Amino acid sequence: MMKMKYNQWILAMVLVSLVAVTGYAQNSQPSSKVTAKTANLTLLPETHVTGAWQTLLSNKIKTANQKDLFIHASFEVGLYTDTLVRSKGMVSDTSTAKATVKVRVVLDPGTAAERVVEPGEVVYGRRSQTLSATLEGAIAGCLTIATNIDGSLSIVLDPLCVQPEVVQLILDTMDAASFSFVAVNVPQGVHTVAVQAQIETSGTAQNGTFVATGMIGKGAVTVESVRLIKNPNVEVPDVP
Repeated sequence: MMKMKYNQWILAMVLVSLVAVTGYAQNSQPSSKVTAKTANLTLLPETHVTGAWQTLLSNKIKTANQKDLFIHASFEVGLYTDTLVRSKGMVSDTSTAKATVKVRVVLDPGTAAERVVEPGEVVYGRRSQTLSATLEGAIAGCLTIATNIDGSLSIVLDPLCVQPEVVQLILDTMDAASFSFVAVNVPQGVHTVAVQAQIETSGTAQNGTFVATGMIGKGAVTVESVRLIKNPNVEVPDVP
């Protein structure tokens, strides 16, 4: 009877040990050299105002010792610009629409160690669309026939009746863009890598209108732990 109780006690201790080890394995994150995350949906819907930085994809990686992180971010970038002008009387009218999508990588956001990964903000898509027109105007329905004193006929145009002629240009594109970011001297531990985007839109119009929007569709991010060669000698080409 005593031997059976002793065996049961041993079995209970083994089970407790297994539970403790299992719990530790679940709560700890092993060191890794590469991590990736993808999304097959619209990460940032169409927006027509300049917004704040939005996190698109975020992942964690654990470095065993001080390393460098090589981060590659690829996204579908959509730009939509619409410019419309109205002109009459040979008076020029101009409308401009601008849309920009920028991406950056932030290491350990929301912590004391937060930093923007080099090279900082990168433009993934930009468009500046300007439309100008100088038109006489639509005169249909503004013409009358008048009889002159000598009995001849003349065509008379009522300038107040003339309507502006309208010209509109719309461009809607979607392209894939990618860039490589590098975080140097990353200390040992678990780090969060967040890829963020910002959409900027603006425009001007006189008698016409403008619309500018930007969006981000599908995307993928890979993070690789490496040891980069440090070379302080960076050659910058001469600008004429």
